[in-house]
Amino acid sequence: MTRDPRYDILFEPVKIGPVTAPNRFYQVPHCNGMGYRYPSSMAEMRRIKAEGGWGVVNTEEMEVSHMSELSPIPEARLWDDQDMPILQKMVDGVHAHGALAGAELAHLGGGASNHYSREIPVGPSARPVDLLDPIHVRPMDKTDIKALRKMHVDAALRCKKVGFDIIYLYCGHSMTTFTQFLSRQHNERGDEYGGSLENRARLLREVLSDVRDAVGDRSAVAIRMGLLLEERANGPVCNEEGRDVIHMMSDLVDLWDMQVGDWPFDSSTSRFEPQGYQDSHLAFVKQATGKPVVGVGRYTSPDAMVSLVKNGVIDLIGAARPSIADPFLPNKISEGRIEDIRECIGCNMCVTGDFLATPLRCTQNPTMGEEWRRGWHPERIPPAKAVESVLVVGGGPSGLEAARALGQRGYQVTLAEAEAETGGRVAVESRLPGLAEWGRVADYRQYQISQMANVAVYCQSRLTAEQVLEFEADHVVIATGSKWSASGKGRSNPHGIPTAPDAQVLTPDDISAGAIPRGPVIVFDDDYYYIGGLMAEKLRLEGHEVTYVTPAADVSHWTHNTMEQGRIQSRLIDLGVNIVPLHNLLAITGDMAELACIYSDKRQSLPCGAAVLVTMRDAIDDLFTDLSAMAQAPKSLTRIGDCLAPGTIAAATYSGHRFARELGEPIPDGVPFRRELPALADD
Repeated sequence: MTRDPRYDILFEPVKIGPVTAPNRFYQVPHCNGMGYRYPSSMAEMRRIKAEGGWGVVNTEEMEVSHMSELSPIPEARLWDDQDMPILQKMVDGVHAHGALAGAELAHLGGGASNHYSREIPVGPSARPVDLLDPIHVRPMDKTDIKALRKMHVDAALRCKKVGFDIIYLYCGHSMTTFTQFLSRQHNERGDEYGGSLENRARLLREVLSDVRDAVGDRSAVAIRMGLLLEERANGPVCNEEGRDVIHMMSDLVDLWDMQVGDWPFDSSTSRFEPQGYQDSHLAFVKQATGKPVVGVGRYTSPDAMVSLVKNGVIDLIGAARPSIADPFLPNKISEGRIEDIRECIGCNMCVTGDFLATPLRCTQNPTMGEEWRRGWHPERIPPAKAVESVLVVGGGPSGLEAARALGQRGYQVTLAEAEAETGGRVAVESRLPGLAEWGRVADYRQYQISQMANVAVYCQSRLTAEQVLEFEADHVVIATGSKWSASGKGRSNPHGIPTAPDAQVLTPDDISAGAIPRGPVIVFDDDYYYIGGLMAEKLRLEGHEVTYVTPAADVSHWTHNTMEQGRIQSRLIDLGVNIVPLHNLLAITGDMAELACIYSDKRQSLPCGAAVLVTMRDAIDDLFTDLSAMAQAPKSLTRIGDCLAPGTIAAATYSGHRFARELGEPIPDGVPFRRELPALADD
C-alpha cells in the first residue's frame, strides 16, 4: 500500500537548530520505569520506536547530578562519565534508523527527596519538598547557583560526546528547579533571582546560554516548557507569564516542547479529556516564537495531526502514550495502513510503571517493556513451528489477543464466543461513563482478525466440554473471563459479608446489565481501582441516592498510580455522592448496612435499599475444570487472562499474547526472561 498524499506534510523534514528531524513524528521525553536500573530494556524500547518511524526519540528526564535524584524511581542518570555507556547504547540504536536522539536534562529541586544520595535538596526558597516526605529544601546561595550551572554544562558536554542531537532543559510539570524559580509560590527570594519575572527567569536564561555556548554548534538546544493554567469564569487559561517567558527566551531556544498544566492534566486519562484537549492552550505559541513547536494531546488520528500542522498550531506531533501503544504508528501512516494503528486508549497503565518503579506496561501493546528481556517485537512474531489448530474459547481481551497473535503466527484458529459480540469485559466497561475509548482494545483486535483467512470467529457459541472435544483442535485455550462476586469476599472480608435474605445485593455485572437498585444505594469498594468509583458515578447520574464506602483512605485509591484519583473523587463530590472512607462493610440487612471504622472498630449504620459490592472477581473456569477431568484431552489445555487469575485488562492482553508467543516454543529452564543484574564493584 502507498501513503495517502494528504499525509505527506507529516513526513516533511523539520530543521531544529543545527540538526534536521526526518519527519514530524516526535516522541517526547517520557518516563518508563527502566532508566538506570534496566538500561538494556530502556535502550531497546527507544530503538524500536526509531525503527517504527519516529523522527525524534528522547530520553526520559535525566538527572544531571546526585544532588537531585528521584530514588526509588529509576529515571535516566547522567551524574558523571560512568553513565555515558548506557546512553551511548540508546543513541546508537536510535541513529541506526535515521532518527534524532534527544536528552532531557533535569534538576528537580523540591521535586526530589534524594533518598539514595542523602543530599539535602536545594531550590529557590526554603519549603518542604513536593513529595510526601519529611524533608525540606535548602535555599540556594550563589555558590549553589554556580554549581547548578556547571552541572548542566557538564551534562550537556557528555550528551554531545555521546552523540545526542537535541539537548533539553526540563522546565515543566511544576517539579523542576527552573519552574520553581519561575513560580511566585515557590520563589520568595529578594535578590536578582527573585521578585520580577525577569529576575525569576534569570537562572533559566543563564543555563540556556551556558548550554548553547557548550554544545550549540552540534546539538539543538530545546526546552520543555510548562504552561500553568489559571481558572477563569469561562474555563482554564494559560498564565500570562508563560507567554512572556517564551518571548524572553526565544533567541536561545531551537525548539519549544510545550506542556500544559501539571502532570495529571498534561497526561490526563481519556475518562476526563478527549484527544487534542490541549490544542486551545497551545494556539498562541507559534505566534510567540519563530522556532519549531512540539505539542502533545494523545494524537492517533493522522487527519488531526495534519490539521494541527496546517493551521500553524504545532510543527511536530509530540507523543508519549501513542508511541507506547504503537511504536510503529508513523510507519503505518507512511505505508497507507492507518487501520493497523494500535490506538492509545488513554488508560494511563503506562504511567503506573513510574509510580511503582517497574518497567513500562501498556494495555494495548503487550510487548511494551518486553522488547529486550523477552525479545518481543511489536510487529513481528516467529511463525508456528508446526501446522496445528487452536480453539480459543472466549472472545474477551485475552482471547482476542491470543487469536490475533496465533493467527499472525500462522496457526489455524477458531475463536468461540458465548455472547453476541466479542470484547468480553472491554465491551461492557467501554459503555461506562468516560471509558468509550477503551473499546479500542477490542476494535483493533477484531479488525486484525477479520483480515486473517486462518482465523474464524463464531459468536453466540457457548460450548460444553464435549463440544470442545468435537472440534479435535490440537490446542485448546480457555479465556472465559471472570465475574464479580456477590458474596462480598475480598481483602477486608475474606469470608464474605453476611447478608439478610431480603437484601438486594448487586455486582458491577448486574449494574452494567441494567439492574435497577432500590432505595438508597451503598457502593462498597474493596477493589480500589476504577470500577467502584464508576459504579457510584453511573448510579448517581441515573438519579439514585448513592453512598460510596471504602476501607481505603479515598475513592478509587489505586488510581493515584494513573494520576486520576483526584478527578475521580472531585467528580463524585460534585455529583453529590456521599463518601465514607476508612470503613468496612460488615453486614447488610434488609434496609440497613452496618459499617465499622478500620482503626477503631466504631460502628455505624446507614440506610441501604441496595448494596453494590465491588470486592473481587471470580474466575469463570468451569469449562477448564470439566475438560481437565475428562480422559480424552487435546494436546494442550491452557487457561489465560481473567479465567486464570482476574486482573487488569493490560494483564489480560499480556496473558493472551504470551500464550501465543510461547506455543510450540522451547520452555526455558528457570527465569523465562533475560535479567539485568548489577555488577560487583572492584573494591
